[in-house]
Amino acid sequence: MDTIIKAPQALKAKVMLWTDVTYHDMEEIDKIQSIPDLEREHSFSKEQTSALLSIIKSIHEANVETPLNNSEECFKYCRELLLCHSVRRPPFSINLFKSEEVNCVLTYIHNNYMRHYKLYKYVFTPQVKLDLSLSYSGPPTVEDSSVPAAVEDVTDTEAVPKKDGTSSETQQASITAAAGVTSELKALIEQEVREHMTRVSGQLDQRIKEIASQHSSALDSSQNHKAKK
Repeated sequence: MDTIIKAPQALKAKVMLWTDVTYHDMEEIDKIQSIPDLEREHSFSKEQTSALLSIIKSIHEANVETPLNNSEECFKYCRELLLCHSVRRPPFSINLFKSEEVNCVLTYIHNNYMRHYKLYKYVFTPQVKLDLSLSYSGPPTVEDSSVPAAVEDVTDTEAVPKKDGTSSETQQASITAAAGVTSELKALIEQEVREHMTRVSGQLDQRIKEIASQHSSALDSSQNHKAKK
């Protein structure tokens, strides 16, 4: 399984006429007249329907290509795709949709996909978990090979005097004390890292909520403006 997390990035829009749904596919769809769900409310042509399906598919693929929040990049990509299919500028764009049709498509995508952006990302994007491990290099412990050979040769029943007047028991006690300090320091470092990760995670969650709130406010404002008209 690929463990590389792809960072959100800006995507380049391109013409998507007959990219995923061919002309033959549209003819087959048109033959199915008995299913109400397949009726096109705005009477889009075969070319428009094919391009619209590819646009929505492309936006979804951009959404789920990374587990990180890329809602702003996806919405910008959506606008550029619609612009690419509403302005005649060969070979970069075509005037497939009229201005009124672009507004209808944008409203549809925003209401039916972008408002549920996090749901689609949760369902279709593999979940990423952080596995954090720490390695601390501190003072030598009892098992460290740097312990003087004289200490290693000491038996349990005798103490070998040193030139400075200290015994092996005293030196052993000092090493044990140092090991205790090292353990406490390591625990403090691990606790600080965990607290920092918790703070960062909380900040990311708050940012996602703010973006979702901005999108919701923008949608409500747009709907109120249209209602007044």
